[in-house]
Amino acid sequence: MSEHSPENTEQLGAINKKIVASGEELPAVTLKDGSRVQTGTVATMLRNVALYNGGERGEVEKELEAAVPTLVKVGLFDLFSLDEWIGGSNPGRSFVGRCAQKYLAEKS
Repeated sequence: MSEHSPENTEQLGAINKKIVASGEELPAVTLKDGSRVQTGTVATMLRNVALYNGGERGEVEKELEAAVPTLVKVGLFDLFSLDEWIGGSNPGRSFVGRCAQKYLAEKS
């Protein structure tokens, strides 16, 4: 695995299975820089944000946190700044933004 790959690709594979039909698998793919990322992470994050907004915590928070390294790797936080993620009235989006802010600060 590339040194630039998120370290939790297998963990995300298990988490992301929740959005596909029984028996289906989402593959990890290799990006042009050689890093591997788990497909389905953005879709699963959107599902978990909706669950978070509906009041779920605990496991949903852990799954959202686990998605952050891959979301950073694929450039999701380049599309919208961390301030845009954190600000506003969507609590799930704010939670993801705060997780990304913490992850990036620890990575620096």
